[in-house]
Amino acid sequence: MKRVTSGVIGLLLGCLLVFVLSSRAQDGIAARLQKASAEQLQALLPRFPDADVDRDGVLSREEALAYARQRGLGAPPATASRSAPSPDRADVAYGPHERNVLDFWRAQGEAPRPLVVLIHGGGFTSGDKAKWRESREIKRLLDSGISCAAINYRLRKHAPIQDILRDVARSVQFLRSQAAAWGIDKNRVAAWGGSAGAGSSLWLGSRDDLADPNHEDPVLRESSRVQAVVLNATQATYDLTRWDAFLGPADPAWWSSPDEAAEFYHFRTMADLASPEAAPVLKECDMLGWISREDAPVFVSNPMPDAPARNRGHYLHHPAHAREIVRHCEQAGVPCHWQQAPLPPALTDPLDFVRATLGVQVAE
Repeated sequence: MKRVTSGVIGLLLGCLLVFVLSSRAQDGIAARLQKASAEQLQALLPRFPDADVDRDGVLSREEALAYARQRGLGAPPATASRSAPSPDRADVAYGPHERNVLDFWRAQGEAPRPLVVLIHGGGFTSGDKAKWRESREIKRLLDSGISCAAINYRLRKHAPIQDILRDVARSVQFLRSQAAAWGIDKNRVAAWGGSAGAGSSLWLGSRDDLADPNHEDPVLRESSRVQAVVLNATQATYDLTRWDAFLGPADPAWWSSPDEAAEFYHFRTMADLASPEAAPVLKECDMLGWISREDAPVFVSNPMPDAPARNRGHYLHHPAHAREIVRHCEQAGVPCHWQQAPLPPALTDPLDFVRATLGVQVAE
C-alpha cells in the first residue's frame, strides 16, 4: 500500500511540476494549485479525470485542492481556496424559474463599469453559480475594474437546451435593464464560461440580437449581445447532428441512452431530429451557423489531448471543437484567439483578452 501511495504522489507531483510551476518550485502542492491558471489546471485533467467531481469537463481550483487533500498532499481545506468577496447582490431573480437567479459584484469606480457574466458548466444537468465564489477570477476581474455576475439557469430536467439558452440570454438582458442602478456599462459586456457555460457564452456571442423594443416585458427590450467571449473546454455547436463531421462518431457507450442527442432538445427519438419540427430548433442552437462578421471576439481554450477521443469527457471538450470555432471565425472575419495556438504574450491570459477587447485601462 505504501508503494502504491508513493507512486500516486510521485505522479501528481511530477505532473504539477511540469504544468503549474518550474521543477525548482518550493511552494508546496497547495500553493501551486492556488497560483495555477485555469489553463494550467485544465492541463492536469487528462491525467487525473477523477478530480472532476461534477463531470463538467473543467477542473476547478476547489476540485483540484480537494483531490490533492484526499491523497494526503497537504492541501488546506477547500475554504482556503475561496478568493472572491461576497457578492453585493445575491440570488437576484432574473426570470420566473427558481434557478433563474444571479449574484452580482460591483467593481469600484464612479463611472459605469464593464461587466463579465460568468456561466457555470455541468453538461446542463448539474452545476451552480456558487462555484465562481471559489474562483480567483472574480477577484482578478474586480481588481481590474470589471464588475461580475454569476448566473444559474434551468437544467435539462427542467427545459430543453433551446430554452436553457434563452435563460442565459435573459440574464444578460436583465443585467442591462439594471444598468443605471447597478453601475453597468451596457456597451461593454462579456460572457465567460467553462464547458456548458462556454458553449452558452459562444451562443451569446454569435446569436443575433434577441432584443424586442416593443415587448411588454421591459427586460426583453434589452440587447442580448455581448462584446467578448471567453471559452474554456467548450463545445463548438449545440446542433449535435454536426459533431460527426469534425469530431468523428462517438462511442455509443458514452451516451446515457441511444436517444440522448434527441433528448437534449426534449425530442423522444433520434428519428425526430430529421423531422420538420427539429430544423428550426437545431438552427437556433447552432453557434457555428450563427457566427458572422459583427460577432464578439473569442478567446478559446480546449487543452485536452489532440488525439482520438478516449471517453465522453474527452469527446465533449476535444480540441476539434476549438479548431472548428477558429475556422468559422476566420471565414467570417471574427477575431478568435486559440489558447493552444501561438499567441502574442499579451493575449495568453483571458483577463488580458477581456480588458483589451472591452477597452479597460489598468487605472480605469
